[in-house]
Amino acid sequence: MVLRILDRLEEILISALMAAAVVLIFVAVVHRFSIGFAADLVGWARANDYPELQAMARSAFKWVNGFKLTWAQELCIYMFVWMAKFGAAYGVRLGIHVGVDILVERLSPATRRPITLLAFGACVLFTAIVAWIGADFVWHVKVNGQTSPDLEVQMWIVYLAVPVGSALMCFRFMQATWLYATTGFIAHHDHSRVDGLEEEAEDLARGGHA
Repeated sequence: MVLRILDRLEEILISALMAAAVVLIFVAVVHRFSIGFAADLVGWARANDYPELQAMARSAFKWVNGFKLTWAQELCIYMFVWMAKFGAAYGVRLGIHVGVDILVERLSPATRRPITLLAFGACVLFTAIVAWIGADFVWHVKVNGQTSPDLEVQMWIVYLAVPVGSALMCFRFMQATWLYATTGFIAHHDHSRVDGLEEEAEDLARGGHA
């Protein structure tokens, strides 16, 4: 039950961060374009002697420029950092990380098992070390009281993505290690497979036989 909740929260967080970042980037681009368009329209109306249009364009420029979105790029970067760290843990759970296993596949089953367990153990150790170092770094940033330049938020909150995401990756690697040790199964994703193409091919085949 707890694992299902964790899996769901992981997926929701990644999806929410991705959607929010896309929306924020879109709004920031429209905002920047609108300011430039309004400024150009003011100049064009002044050059062609359209005082009413010039007044409207100037009002629109002031209104749009009143919304300050200088913080949007910084926030998007932070959201992508969190999304990447949790996305990496999500990739471990689904087995979608790219791995070079050509040598392992050529080994005998008796030799392949300890090599695979050794590789999983190295991944667990590496992510645990990164989580520990990241936690120590976050602690020092918190003590120093560092804040971001635009959002003016505590930077330790931003950097918290490193230890939290790495700890979650470590947990996922431990899950994968236990699953392989007990069942011999490794989560694997076929990187040559494109979602939707199989269904389309089947539909075309059925249509051709009809």
